[in-house]
Amino acid sequence: MLNFSKAKIWSIFAVLIAGVVFALPNAFPENQVAAWPDFLPKAQMNLGLDLRGGSHILLEANSDSLFETRLETLETNVREEMRRAEGGAIAIGDVSLRGGQLRFMVRDVTRVDQAVDIARGLTTAVGVTGARDYDVTVQDGNRIVFGPTEAGQADAVDAAMLQAVEVIRRRIDEMGTREPTIIREGVDRVVVQVPGLDDPQALKDLLGQTAKLEFKMVDVEADPARIAAGRAPPGSEILPDAETGQPIVVKRRVIISGDQLTDAQQTFQQGSAVVSFNFDSTGARRFARVTQQNTGKPFAIILDDVVISAPRINEPILGGAGVISGNFTTASANELAILLRSGKLPVELNVIEERTVGADLGQDSIDAGIYSSILAVALVMVFMLVTYGRFGWYSNVALAFNIILMVGIMSLLGATLTLPGLAGFVLTVGAAVDANVLINERIREELRKGRRVMDSVATGYKEASTTIFDANITNIIAAIIMFWLGSGPIKGFAVVLTIGIATSVFTAVTVTRMFAHFWFERQQGRVQEITI
Repeated sequence: MLNFSKAKIWSIFAVLIAGVVFALPNAFPENQVAAWPDFLPKAQMNLGLDLRGGSHILLEANSDSLFETRLETLETNVREEMRRAEGGAIAIGDVSLRGGQLRFMVRDVTRVDQAVDIARGLTTAVGVTGARDYDVTVQDGNRIVFGPTEAGQADAVDAAMLQAVEVIRRRIDEMGTREPTIIREGVDRVVVQVPGLDDPQALKDLLGQTAKLEFKMVDVEADPARIAAGRAPPGSEILPDAETGQPIVVKRRVIISGDQLTDAQQTFQQGSAVVSFNFDSTGARRFARVTQQNTGKPFAIILDDVVISAPRINEPILGGAGVISGNFTTASANELAILLRSGKLPVELNVIEERTVGADLGQDSIDAGIYSSILAVALVMVFMLVTYGRFGWYSNVALAFNIILMVGIMSLLGATLTLPGLAGFVLTVGAAVDANVLINERIREELRKGRRVMDSVATGYKEASTTIFDANITNIIAAIIMFWLGSGPIKGFAVVLTIGIATSVFTAVTVTRMFAHFWFERQQGRVQEITI
């Protein structure tokens, strides 16, 4: 039981050395570690919001805006499909978007059935039941109505929130922020935690914008009197100008949208900050066709229903690239470029809760955690040394390696250490010696029976190992359940606990048994008694 092959010994030493190497960067400041040669590991444990300080924001989706956008998209699709109907375009009119429904009238009663078939083809099946996001009905013989279904609305919110989480993640990554926590909470909320963020307002501004970019033609024929009265002509809408606040009338039809952008960068043009952009191949062809057909006319570049620029098309733009100019600073132009690169949010998100944790408070938590960890380790080591002598010393060395391995693994995995995780870290220090207590007490029991020292030690490790394994399996099951069902802090605790259990079993059983093997090998079997 105590015999170790050379291969096994070297493999154990390799694991311990690797743990030291990967844990070492945490003993140095981040700027010093960054200057190390590339062949050396540089990963450090990430500190969570409660330890490092930073911003916590809770966002809630505005479902009404989502459903309005979906209806507007549906209206555009209906118009296009009716124009392309087999047998010639189907004339429609009296289009209405009220009460969450899309209504329109088919002018030729003989083609109502054909229009209904086209309309039903535009609805989308969702869920395992094959339900649709809209029900299509006919009223008054020639009026077609799209009514949203509960299944369709629920599916739309779910899909929008999944996409929103990814867009938020891309935006924060573009800021260069390290290890943000972005978690969907409930049906329509997202929790965002960004450790170490010095400017929480910038984060709110970045996440609060939908970044829906659209290109539309300016309606130059609109009646100024109607505009002054706040009435837009049919097929047009009134939007504010970002610089002057004055109303601008634009066509409702979207020429091209930000979904077709492939890149956006902050650059300079004639000494002023601008945002340059590029379209994909489809967008480039559409942009070229529109600029060819509308040379000499103004078009509007619209971000979140605000006109940020309304340049005149002086000549066709055929290269699929363009520039957005305005009263940008370098910072605001860079922020807009980030928004465009990361894509638009599928739903408007409102900040309903905001908390800021100062760096000083985070440092206080770190200091308290370090002091409690040192005290816990010191007391446990004294207890083990006084109670079990030589084998207590083996346990203490194994405990030190256990801590090093935990830090090394968490650094290698890029895990984030939170305050509950720090509590789990301290807890595993005490739990780590449980295995050694079981082993040493079993060795004592065998010695009381009068067995030889080597046989007692071998039996102690053999018999206690089963109990140690079973006990830690139950702990790991509990940790897995906490990770699966819990949220941020609970997951952090579960991760640290799982890593601590794995490393403590390895160090408490395997490493201490190797130390016992070395001792008996040096004594060459001459050990007649042992104090334990």
